[in-house]
Amino acid sequence: MLKSLRNRLVLSHLLPSLIIIPLMGVLLIYVMETQILLPNLTRELSGNALLLSEILRNRPDAWQNPESAQNILNQTTSQLTARSMLLDSTGHILASNNPADVARVGTIPPVMNGLLDEPTHQVVTITDYNPRLNGEVIDILVPIATAEQQMMGWVRLTYHYDTVYEQLFQFRFLLGIILLVALLAGAGIGYVLALNISTPIQYVAEAIYDLARGDQHKPLPLVGPEEINLQVRAVNFLVARLDSLEKARRQLLANLIHELGRPLGALQSGLQALLRGAKQDPVLLNDLLGGMEEETARLQKLLEDLAHLHGQVLGTLELNRQQLELSHWLPRTLQPWLAAAQEKGQALETAVPPNLPTTAADPTRLAQIIGNLVSNAIKYTPNDGKITVSAGTAKNDVWIRVSDDGPGIPLSEQQEIFKPFFRGSQERRIKQGMGLGLSIAHDLVTAHGGRLTLDSQPGEGSKFTIWIPQNVPSLHDIQSNSFLSSLH
Repeated sequence: MLKSLRNRLVLSHLLPSLIIIPLMGVLLIYVMETQILLPNLTRELSGNALLLSEILRNRPDAWQNPESAQNILNQTTSQLTARSMLLDSTGHILASNNPADVARVGTIPPVMNGLLDEPTHQVVTITDYNPRLNGEVIDILVPIATAEQQMMGWVRLTYHYDTVYEQLFQFRFLLGIILLVALLAGAGIGYVLALNISTPIQYVAEAIYDLARGDQHKPLPLVGPEEINLQVRAVNFLVARLDSLEKARRQLLANLIHELGRPLGALQSGLQALLRGAKQDPVLLNDLLGGMEEETARLQKLLEDLAHLHGQVLGTLELNRQQLELSHWLPRTLQPWLAAAQEKGQALETAVPPNLPTTAADPTRLAQIIGNLVSNAIKYTPNDGKITVSAGTAKNDVWIRVSDDGPGIPLSEQQEIFKPFFRGSQERRIKQGMGLGLSIAHDLVTAHGGRLTLDSQPGEGSKFTIWIPQNVPSLHDIQSNSFLSSLH
């Protein structure tokens, strides 16, 4: 099928040359003969006719009888290739340098019809172009009159087919050779162009078939015209996108195995301990149940992240916007995290002004955003470190900032930190979770019409700032496709 496609492309590029060039050749021959060659011959013949008429104007004996006319005509036209003829004032043939006209002496040639009815003293030029090259091609008739304007006769010079045949034939032959060379050159160029187009199209088609079969495919080279390269870029983008999705799928599977295995292993160990009699010891029983409860909570958190990820992929993230008084809502939201920070010996400080404006936001989703950011800050801040949650306004935005004095984030990771499944380097922290927390926070902020920014230097801590517009155009549900865009 691909070979047939190439053949059709080659044929489609050759057909215009095979059709247009011959048609242009015929048109060019017609234009050259009618606009250049014949006008040149007409000017040449007119000049000879006028010269001959000046000579015969002073030879009145040339118009007395056919014999005198023939002698004078033979003397004056020996060097002319054109057919020369003398006619009397009534249009009858007196003499001709063409032996074939001897029998026509005394007759009136058809060309004189109409000229005798309305006598003229102007030169008459008659051209009859015939592409088949037959008949009389050019006729020049010059009237001869006395000083008193009395008509003595006519001088007629004619280029017949036999006279101009050689010139026209050579012209057509030369032009035909040129057109043949042009046709071959056009066919060659068309063939090269067809191959130049068909080859990248064939590569694109093969790449699409390989993708459909699930085969790996390398990026296609950019060859050929720009229009084809647009398709090549689209296929390369598709290949890169599918490769990214495949890597994300494999990473998700590996993370799931890791994240599910750890709490399930802990739960299994706790159950085995209970089965072996640990339930007889109240203190050990409470410790085991507390640990199992924590592992169950981690599993619940993992399921929530996966549910959010599923919503991102389907683009069905919905917001239940409400008017929030952030000055009262934000401190209440941070209360559960105070205990978590105190357990690690950290200080969780808040700097929330009492006059923050009312903002339209989804309280559950906004709490999830802040929880992810504060949870990360607690996780990566040293035990004696400090975490600060502040808020304020800037122009038309309300901002909420979570700052810590942890190890910071390397510049090389800051462009990747909001992508799904990304987890920082081993040197900076112990890898925990599936790498979805910041990605989820980023997507939820985007769904609110805002943005999430990062300001961090290695060794100087990190600052994550949530920017949410104060004035929201509408409070309807917003769909989010940020998971797919994050894989771009």
